[in-house]
Amino acid sequence: MSQTTSRRFFLGAATALASTRVWGANDKVNVAIIGLGGRGSNHLTIYSRLPGAKVVGLCDIDQAAREKAQATLTRSGNEKAKEFEDMRQAYADPQVEAVSIATPNHWHALAAIWAMKAGKDVYGEKPACYNIHEGQQMIKVARDTKRMLQIGSQHRSNPMKIKAMQVLQDGLIGKVYLSKGLCFKRRVSIGHADDSPTPPGVNWDLFLGPAPLRPFNEKRFKYNWHWFWDTGNGDIGNQGVHEIGICRWGLGDPEWPKAAVAIGGKYAYTDDQETPNTLLASYDYGGREIVFEVRGLLTGGEGMVPPRRPPQPPAGAAAPAGAPATPPAPEATAPRNGTPMNIMVGNLFYGTEGWAAMSDQGFQAFKGESSELIMEDRPQRGAPGGGDPTGLHMENFLSACRSRNYKELHDEISNAYLSASLCHLGNISYRVGRKLTIEAGPKFTGDAEANKLLTRDYRKPYVV
Repeated sequence: MSQTTSRRFFLGAATALASTRVWGANDKVNVAIIGLGGRGSNHLTIYSRLPGAKVVGLCDIDQAAREKAQATLTRSGNEKAKEFEDMRQAYADPQVEAVSIATPNHWHALAAIWAMKAGKDVYGEKPACYNIHEGQQMIKVARDTKRMLQIGSQHRSNPMKIKAMQVLQDGLIGKVYLSKGLCFKRRVSIGHADDSPTPPGVNWDLFLGPAPLRPFNEKRFKYNWHWFWDTGNGDIGNQGVHEIGICRWGLGDPEWPKAAVAIGGKYAYTDDQETPNTLLASYDYGGREIVFEVRGLLTGGEGMVPPRRPPQPPAGAAAPAGAPATPPAPEATAPRNGTPMNIMVGNLFYGTEGWAAMSDQGFQAFKGESSELIMEDRPQRGAPGGGDPTGLHMENFLSACRSRNYKELHDEISNAYLSASLCHLGNISYRVGRKLTIEAGPKFTGDAEANKLLTRDYRKPYVV
C-alpha cells in the first residue's frame, strides 16, 4: 500500500471513530464485501436483497472477481459499487459503515481488526479466527472500539435449531453428557501443481498477507487454500466449525475443556494437501464430552438406526433379575412414525434419558430403552430460515449495527471465538501428536511446542 493510501486509511479511521451517527430503525447500513470468492459471492447476493443494507463497496485481490461481482450487483438492479483491491482502501472510505468479510481464514482476524479500528462494524465468516491468539485480540479490539463483530455461524439464527437447542437444555433427553459433531463431507484429491507465474490481475502479496511469502501456486488459491496450514485449518475449521459450535451450544456453551486430543491423518491420496482428511477429536469438560469427526473419504453416515428395544419377557412372566423395567407408554401426543436421520454433516446428542439427531434437514429426539420418537421438527419450506438462514443472521447483524448493543448479536465474537478455538485445539493436538492438558489463558501444561501453535510468525506488515 502506498504512503498516500496509508495516510488516507488512518485519516479515514480517525474520522470514522469520531462519528456519532444516530441510527433510525429503518436506516440502510452501507456495506462493503471483503473477499468475493464463493462465500463472498453469497454475501453479495444476500446483502443486495436485504432491505436494511446497501452494498457500496466490492473488495478483492483478484480483478476478475471484482468485475464478476460488479456485474452481479448491477444485473440485480442495484447501483454500481466502488471497487477496491486493498481492504484498507475500503476502510478509509467514509461511505462504508460496515464490512462483510469472506476472505481466506488467515485474513479473518486482521481484516476485522483493521476494520474495527477504522470505525466499521464487522460481519466475519467462520471460523472467527485462524488461531487462538487472534481471537483474543479480536475481542479486545471489539470492546475498545465499541464495534459490532458478528461471526457467520448462521445456525445460531436458524429457528429450527434455536428451538432444538432450547428443548435439549430444558432436559428433553435428560442431562446431555456427550455432544458429537460430524463432518462427513466428500472431498476429492486436489492433485499436484508446480509453482507458476501469478495470473494477471491477482495481487498475490495481498492474498498471502500474514502468511509466509511463497511463489504462486494454483493449489494454494481459490478454495484449496483450506488444505494448507499457511492459510487454512482443514475441514475441522471449514465445515466442521459449524458443527463444533453446535456441540458447544448443546452443552450450554461451555468455555475451555480440561483436555483435548485428536488423531487422524491424510489417507488414500498422494497430493499437495497438508491438512488431514480424517480426524477424530475429543474434548473433556469433566463429566461431559464433545467428540468431533472429519471424514473426507467415502463413508456412510451415523444415527440412522436407533438402539433396539431390549427383549421383553412373555406375558405374565417375571423379568429377569437386573433387567431394565419396561418403559412406560409414550404420551398420546408424541410422534410415532419418524425415520431416524442418516447424519453426514450434523450433530448427535446423548443424554441420561435418550438421544437426539440434528442436521439442516431436521431435528429428532428419542427417549427411553425403546428409543421412542418424542419430538420431530423439520425446516418449513418457504418460511424465514427454512432454507439458508444466512439472511436471518445478517439481518441480526444489521439490527445490532443500529441498536449499538453487541449483546443482541446471535454469535458475537466472544462466543464464536471459543467454537473456533476447539478446532484449533484439535489441530494442535494432531500436529504435535499428543493429548493436550489445558490451563487458563489458555496454555498447555508443560508443552512448549503446542504453546507455540497458539499463534504464528507473522509476515510484516500483516501482524496481529
